[in-house]
Amino acid sequence: QVQLVESGGGEVQAGGSLRLSCAASGSFFSINVFGWYRQAPGTQRELVASASSDGSTNYADRVKGRFTISRDNAKNTVYLQMDSLKPEDTAVYYCNANVITVSRFRLNKWGQGTQVTVSS
Repeated sequence: QVQLVESGGGEVQAGGSLRLSCAASGSFFSINVFGWYRQAPGTQRELVASASSDGSTNYADRVKGRFTISRDNAKNTVYLQMDSLKPEDTAVYYCNANVITVSRFRLNKWGQGTQVTVSS
């Protein structure tokens, strides 16, 4: 059973910073892609950033230059450093992992979500 546990959400004023963490636990072979998604009320969940096992990263245009995704493969943990936060970044942020199981199957796992609120 693979679980993703997120931490680091909260409330911050516009222009401030937050760092989200997501740790994967359980029995698995590896994590191919780690991603952060977000969902604001009344909107669809959208990709914020992703980090592949080969070191490549991808960002949504709206967060480029402000957010940084990184991963620590030894700790099976992914981070999202969010700087210059704007009120429109307010959302529930979800961690996602494309997990390779011990049997070499692929699983798509989600964290429980963490609230980020940016006040103006």
